[in-house]
Amino acid sequence: MGSSSPVHLYLVPTPIGNLEDMTYRGVSILNEVDVILAEDTRTSGKLLKHYQIRKPLQSYHIFNEHQTVERLVQRMIEGEVMALVTDAGTPGISDPGFLLVRAAQVAGLNVSCLPGATAFVPALVNSGLPNDKFVFEGFLPHKKGRKTRLEFLAHEERTMLFYESPHRLLKTLTQMKDFFGEDRMACVSRELTKIHEENVRGSLNDLIAYYETNTLKGEIVLIVAGKK
Repeated sequence: MGSSSPVHLYLVPTPIGNLEDMTYRGVSILNEVDVILAEDTRTSGKLLKHYQIRKPLQSYHIFNEHQTVERLVQRMIEGEVMALVTDAGTPGISDPGFLLVRAAQVAGLNVSCLPGATAFVPALVNSGLPNDKFVFEGFLPHKKGRKTRLEFLAHEERTMLFYESPHRLLKTLTQMKDFFGEDRMACVSRELTKIHEENVRGSLNDLIAYYETNTLKGEIVLIVAGKK
């Protein structure tokens, strides 16, 4: 499908914290579409209210995506133009947006992704670790396959990017220390773009010591140096 074809589905990045990071084009597109698909309608509702966007909101999340994809694609075939947003960042990154994008493309529909906010890029750039080559790992497996994955990544030479939750960070750092070595350099970025943004850099050993005595809240991106 050529680039001049009408767009049926827009992927619209939303701020990861600071509402002023929303782009002019993103606001414009959300004002033009017929319906906005949201991971959490309450969270997205606050964003729409802030920018005075009055468009129908429909829930689309990991618990209902298989049941709704076919119906959504059919509605787009019939002429509806939709926008997909996530709670924060770019749709399709560590969320179920991929399934809808693939189904729309298989149906011959035109999908357009706007550039905009995503958490791992600023975390990578301000980590001070090499960023000419990197690998995005997202969330590590919670249980099955977790140690196998860490064992594999111990030999990765590129800088590694992870998403992690506050209550699992210490466990993850400790396991990485076991597999990667205590001197491997890393950076923990949390609450990016928000008033309490924090970037803590050091060896895995340093980070473990820091977070054993400091309260940890908020969204986290963990950047880990590759094997030398």
